[in-house]
Amino acid sequence: MANTSDIRKGLCIKYNNDIFKIIEFLHVKPGKGPAFVRTKLRSVTTGKVLDNTFSGGQKIEDVRVETHKFQYLYKEGETYHFMNTEDYSQIQLPESSLDRPELMKEGEVVTVIINSEDQMPLSVEMPANVILEVTETEPGLKGNTATNATKPATLETGARVNVPLFINEGDKIKVDTDKGQYQERVKE
Repeated sequence: MANTSDIRKGLCIKYNNDIFKIIEFLHVKPGKGPAFVRTKLRSVTTGKVLDNTFSGGQKIEDVRVETHKFQYLYKEGETYHFMNTEDYSQIQLPESSLDRPELMKEGEVVTVIINSEDQMPLSVEMPANVILEVTETEPGLKGNTATNATKPATLETGARVNVPLFINEGDKIKVDTDKGQYQERVKE
């Protein structure tokens, strides 16, 4: 058993007869009244996201988990296939258990969180950022650099992000997987 002071991003807990992963949290200590923790939880079985508030010191039931490195192989319909990098065993996960599947390219190594009680995969954690190639974007207009103007771009995985005007097709960019946003252009 844990309590609300142990809440952190990525923690898996049992709540309302389901297993949830904490995707956001905020400890609040108001001037009046007791402290509490606002959380955003994602069900690992259905993918549904819900907001919940825990009062300070409340007991929560955490789930014992193991992490393993898996390589993303391919997508088949709504199912994603991964291979364990240690023993080469393969697993399939539904799209709902992935945070940003549109940013994964084949061969990417990710961390899969597995429930140690029944060996069921719970969720997938991507690296903090990925490097992807821009496959389609409009050319930037010369002289339009006075503001932080952006334009839409399509990446090699099919994801769409807004990029600065100086980014062209064929450029490689670093994308933040947490927010799904452009970070910087990558020089080779």
